[in-house]
Amino acid sequence: MTDLTALTIAEARDQLKAKAITATELTGAYIQAIENANEALNAYIVTTPEKALQMAEASDARLAAGNAGALEGIPLGIKDLFGTEGVHTQAASHILDGFKPHYESTVTANLWADGAVMLGKLNMDEFAMGSSNESSYYGPVKNPWRAKGSNADLVPGGSSGGSAAAVAARLCAGATATDTGGSIRQPAAFTGTVGIKPTYGRCSRWGIVAFASSLDQAGPIARDVRDAAILLKSMASVDAKDTTSVNIAVPDYETAIGKPLAGLKIGIPKEYRVDGMPEEIEKLWQQGIAWLKDAGASIVDISLPHTTYALPAYYIVAPAEASSNLARYDGVRYGLRVPGRDIVDMYEKTRATGFGDEVKRRIMIGTYVLSAGYYDAYYLQAQKVRTLIKKDFEDVFHAGVDAILTPATPSAAFGIADQDMAADPVKMYLNDIFTVTVNMAGLPGIAVPAGLDARGLPLGLQLIGRPFDEETLFQTAYVIEQAAGKFNAPKWW
Repeated sequence: MTDLTALTIAEARDQLKAKAITATELTGAYIQAIENANEALNAYIVTTPEKALQMAEASDARLAAGNAGALEGIPLGIKDLFGTEGVHTQAASHILDGFKPHYESTVTANLWADGAVMLGKLNMDEFAMGSSNESSYYGPVKNPWRAKGSNADLVPGGSSGGSAAAVAARLCAGATATDTGGSIRQPAAFTGTVGIKPTYGRCSRWGIVAFASSLDQAGPIARDVRDAAILLKSMASVDAKDTTSVNIAVPDYETAIGKPLAGLKIGIPKEYRVDGMPEEIEKLWQQGIAWLKDAGASIVDISLPHTTYALPAYYIVAPAEASSNLARYDGVRYGLRVPGRDIVDMYEKTRATGFGDEVKRRIMIGTYVLSAGYYDAYYLQAQKVRTLIKKDFEDVFHAGVDAILTPATPSAAFGIADQDMAADPVKMYLNDIFTVTVNMAGLPGIAVPAGLDARGLPLGLQLIGRPFDEETLFQTAYVIEQAAGKFNAPKWW
């Protein structure tokens, strides 16, 4: 039998329905792959093999009875930000020590209702704060990719680094992830996988540990565009428990794949040509433009004038919301508690011990920009900039542009414990330069692998779409994927 973990979700789905393989066999193959590789990659924080096999057996029964769901028997990894009933959910933080929720997040409940199988909880940056998966309490995830001729460990991107690494290393058929400023698209670009951040409100945020509530959005990381479309169809829904989720019918995204691009207008924003951008990123961008042109799309130059303010505005809005959301972690009701002389001392000691450095940094930035005397100067100003960024996109889409093509990241993956990044947090924040505008405007964005750099590491392109028009993104990304081909990490683990 061929290696079952090599099957895409679409291929596995077809084989399961044809009774060529069973869900139990498929799940067993992934459990074995995780056992063999996780010590080297650190992609999973917790594995749930017994639960997975029980779910797979139930899937086999439904498949035999002809009652298969859309994801029947497909084994998935779940980012540690999603509440999973009775299973470790700690946002990769020490402060949520021992927390196992008595509820299921709406997104994961949707997946289980469609027959998916849970393999375990995936590593991530603590509270989703980071671009390298190095802020996790459980240690950094290693990228399955390595530069040609090098044994140096590279970051998988963040915050959904465990999700991206597990998909790239074939330790799950697909994974859930979240994106607050690029946390799906940047790790996807670093690992040669496909990641889509849907429109704000497309997926329910209920049961997902909050970072910045007006920016957070769940989405999938998958091996190819079709798999991402299949996963998003199951993840998305309106939800009475999340008033920001939108009551718009979820289309069958898979039907958009393979449609011709004739008549589509693709915008190329001049503001995304940033100072010091590597030549190979510019070259990849031009290649992407050529592929879309060849496929029949028309290319137009556009301007998004407030892009230059997006990153600084984001790093005011996101920490401000984080400082409010993370105030609930105090050692009183759940998670870590460090005893103190009185309740205030207990709060202080619990938070000092429980939160990592990056989380503390962002809480302090957020508390500062919301404090009296600074609220107007920083937070209010950043919200005004956010409105202008949103209007830039609205103007472009109103002028007839269907999607916007940009690079996904300013470089390929960098080394774990990179001294430049460690010494200057702003350098790390600059990894989000091409992605944060999408969150600030609440738009959908997809990262698709488009080539390799000179060292043989994957690079991605990003497509940004109109609100709730993920279909055009899948349609266009598929053209890039067909032209560029798929990229698999050479196995070293």
